[in-house]
Amino acid sequence: MTRQEIEAEVREIFLREFEVEDPEPDVNLREAYGFDSIDAIELLLGIEKFLGSELTQEEKKQAIEIRTLTQIIDYIEKLARIRGIIVERP
Repeated sequence: MTRQEIEAEVREIFLREFEVEDPEPDVNLREAYGFDSIDAIELLLGIEKFLGSELTQEEKKQAIEIRTLTQIIDYIEKLARIRGIIVERP
């Protein structure tokens, strides 16, 4: 798994679950797209599905401060490394 694959999957989740096509990487999702707590739960479920494992309570707490697409990708990359899933950086 590469960072580009993570980004592609996150963008697919945004399109499929939230009907947001091509979200900008560094805008506040709440302000730009009306992203709320219910959306955050849906996103966490999508992340769990993508990683193939449930997130711990601590991992879910870490997600509370996430505001941008770039932060989501960084978060998933960190989780993938912790789980031993190969993540390559360009």
